[in-house]
Amino acid sequence: MICGSFVRKTFTQVFLTAAAGIGTIALPMAELLEMRGVSKVFPGVRALDSVDFTVRRGEIHALMGENGAGKSTLIKVLTGAEPGDGGRILLDGEPIRPRSPKDAQRLGISTVYQEVNLVPNLSVAENLYLGRQPKWLGGPIRWGRMNQLAREALAKLHLRIDVTRDLGSYSIAIQQMVAIARALDVNVKLLILDEPTSSLDAGEARELFAVLRRLREQGLGIVFVTHFLDQVYQVSDRITVLRNGKLVGESETSNLPREQLVAQMMGRELAAFEQGASRRHDETQGADRKVLLSARQLGRRGAIEPFDLDVAAGELVGVAGLLGSGRTEMARLLFGIDRADTGELRVDGQPTTLSSPRGAIRHHFGFLPEDRKTQGIIPDLTLRENIILALQARRGFFRAFSRRRQSEIANHYIKALSIAVRDAEQPVRNLSGGNQQKVILARWLASDPRMLILDEPTRGIDVGAKADIQKLVLALCDEGKAVIFISSELEEVVRCGDRVVVLRDRRKIGELRGGEVNEKRILQTIAGGTA
Repeated sequence: MICGSFVRKTFTQVFLTAAAGIGTIALPMAELLEMRGVSKVFPGVRALDSVDFTVRRGEIHALMGENGAGKSTLIKVLTGAEPGDGGRILLDGEPIRPRSPKDAQRLGISTVYQEVNLVPNLSVAENLYLGRQPKWLGGPIRWGRMNQLAREALAKLHLRIDVTRDLGSYSIAIQQMVAIARALDVNVKLLILDEPTSSLDAGEARELFAVLRRLREQGLGIVFVTHFLDQVYQVSDRITVLRNGKLVGESETSNLPREQLVAQMMGRELAAFEQGASRRHDETQGADRKVLLSARQLGRRGAIEPFDLDVAAGELVGVAGLLGSGRTEMARLLFGIDRADTGELRVDGQPTTLSSPRGAIRHHFGFLPEDRKTQGIIPDLTLRENIILALQARRGFFRAFSRRRQSEIANHYIKALSIAVRDAEQPVRNLSGGNQQKVILARWLASDPRMLILDEPTRGIDVGAKADIQKLVLALCDEGKAVIFISSELEEVVRCGDRVVVLRDRRKIGELRGGEVNEKRILQTIAGGTA
């Protein structure tokens, strides 16, 4: 018995000594978090369908997926923001069932969200210890002690700043670090970062990754939710991909080629792209068309890197890329919703500054936003009132159309676009998604646009309405109108686009013409090669 104990002890010492040495022996990392068969159902939607998700100690685990994949719901179930409808969660091998984010934090699970959830007009120290300030026997706050604790908490992240200054006086990158320091200051085991780099530039992101690597070395488990492919391959150890509420795959980052990752996220393998039929694209088509809009090194810090783009009359330029690639940011710049801080924009060859959508409308531009419910329709107004908006805005407040003329315009486009509605006085909120989308298109068509910027014009609508909108858009091009067509469906971009601009990680990385315009080539460009 003594001999066996001695042998076991000696073997253990030798094993640990070797493992702690140069690294010839690697100890397998234990599972910190295990989510098994997790499900969540909302009315009419299965947001999670028996999803498995594991995170090891001392790893950065990227959670990937497009809109509606289930990432946010999985995080909400894990942190107690939403109750799960099935499955189990283990932390350190023990079953847990967080009832709220505060309960999850007590268990050692902290989350830092995309929008820094702190108070900008309070000091850094006050933000770090909000709700748990050190006090004198339950009385006044111990300001000196709190400031010292704040300095110590930030020093762990190699950050040394004046903790008595208002948080809002610092950059978004510093605010993000403060949020992480607050999350770590509660005996955390698992840190969840939801799009932490969305407002950071490349240098700031690199600083954050250096912090994450140090935390990983300390044995922390980190969940990294992001849409940026390059960053995933820079910093993550493993990748889990969700699609439509289901687990698609889990891989070591070094074993997952970029093309395969993109295919998993988009739902089609390369073989399917090779078999897909597309219309012929003539590389010389449109060479003699007049350029309507020309952008040179147009960009906005924190939104999209400087890009070049020409759009000619009668041309449909498709824009492809994963969620978070910069598609919507490009559209917002070109319509004046956001103002560029670099580059030049020309319309009809003349330098132009679009400081607001009103300026874009004066140039006869139209914009159909990605989120029609919050940014497109005005739900409590009628179809007539929604359709007349852009035309009336260009005409001016003091030259209002008569009610009769408004009805004539609305009824014309209701008939032209086959909008299924009782009459023009019906509230637009009562329409289906496809018909709401047609109402927004009718609004811009009524203003006789020269260029339309369409951001996901067919998302979330039925097949029939989708086909109607695609036919309409192509017919508008035939009439000489310029169209920028943004879509996450590659088949749609290929079928409709004369050219395709490809974005990744908020940068324009390619422009495909002629025979290059096919789904496989777009996917390869998005992936940017293999990892």
